[in-house]
Amino acid sequence: MGQHTSPERNIACPRAGLARRLAALLYDAFLVLAIWMGLGFVAQLLAGAGTNRIIDGTLQTDPVFGFFLFGLMCASAGGFHIWFWTRSGQTLGMLAWRIRAESRTGGMMSVTQALIRFLCAWPAFLLFGLGYFWLFLDPNGDAAHDRLSDTRVVRLPRRKT
Repeated sequence: MGQHTSPERNIACPRAGLARRLAALLYDAFLVLAIWMGLGFVAQLLAGAGTNRIIDGTLQTDPVFGFFLFGLMCASAGGFHIWFWTRSGQTLGMLAWRIRAESRTGGMMSVTQALIRFLCAWPAFLLFGLGYFWLFLDPNGDAAHDRLSDTRVVRLPRRKT
């Protein structure tokens, strides 16, 4: 994969702060949720109504179908993030908030780095955000999943028009 070069990459950009990262994450969560809704609709359409039953007033989903949907959700969320991180370094939320994920050296991250980053970001967020609060302890301002994947998230300068 070729190295993406742009005028912005030659500038030493500061690390992105917690608020900007969380705002971009919220934007991306809406996009991923929309993807999940579409995938769930198509999967349910293909599987048919037989995968769901109402038992004692509660909707029960077939466990195999539920496991399949969960796997599909994880794969699509990972695919979304890994695709954007390895192509441009920015998801749509990151683009809106002018931040970019890149390798520690400033180049595009590899698929391996993006996969490690994605897998480590979930516990960083779900454990009460402790992995994100590492930003305040790290001398470079990196989150735990940044360190583990050898990546960084930088704040991009405003474009002059």
